[in-house]
Amino acid sequence: MKTTAPKKVGEKKYTLVLLRHGESVWNMENLFCGWHDADLSAKGEEEAKSAGEAMKKEGLVFDLCYTSVLKRGIRTLWLSLEKMDLCHLPVINTWRLNERHYGALTGMNKADTLQKYGEEQFKTWRRSYDVPPPVIAKDNPCYKEIVEDARYADSAKKIPMTECLKDVEIRFMPFWKKEILPMIKKGKRIIIAAHGNSLRSLVKNLDGLTKEEVCELNIPTGIPLVYEFDSKMQVISKRYLGDQATVDAAINKVANQGHKK
Repeated sequence: MKTTAPKKVGEKKYTLVLLRHGESVWNMENLFCGWHDADLSAKGEEEAKSAGEAMKKEGLVFDLCYTSVLKRGIRTLWLSLEKMDLCHLPVINTWRLNERHYGALTGMNKADTLQKYGEEQFKTWRRSYDVPPPVIAKDNPCYKEIVEDARYADSAKKIPMTECLKDVEIRFMPFWKKEILPMIKKGKRIIIAAHGNSLRSLVKNLDGLTKEEVCELNIPTGIPLVYEFDSKMQVISKRYLGDQATVDAAINKVANQGHKK
């Protein structure tokens, strides 16, 4: 991991941990999930517990937690906090941390989609920064679940019908700047348990990635990513908790999702 700013001896550090939810049932089945409320698989539950054990071993402690309104994010946070004996911590849920809305791709098998539309179109829909898939149709089995869910009642006019990564960045980064970043500046130790694309949008801004670079960024499930900031909120360091071989294997697994049934 690159270090973006030199650390001065004795300088106060501010810590943030990012945790992508453990493997979900739809991850396991290689389906585009998005705003569908898939639960964790048995493996995903173990990933969440292992993340908690790794954070406890590292001596990490938190004051405040953020997650989405999707159960795979929520349960990952719960299971990891349980392993850390931190179940008492306050948790803030927001749909702005939800996974990217995959529109018409929601529920489709990634390998089938790749085969049907070809490598270029598949990669454009899955990984491009500013090209969303077609909007979700009313006959999609997940349409009512998303549009009519009570958890989105107070934000009905803002619910997307499809999103690209740029859209996720637009909906999440103002919340980051207004709500989360000020808490870090106050010295609050924070964990964000969220999803591949909501976390990618944040990492893009923290690491100063271009829209081309972020398209190649893959965040593994269930492995804590620890950031440290200086007093000016510049990134001092970032690192995954885990041996490099395990981290690399997990990243490659995410990158190759479209190529398996």
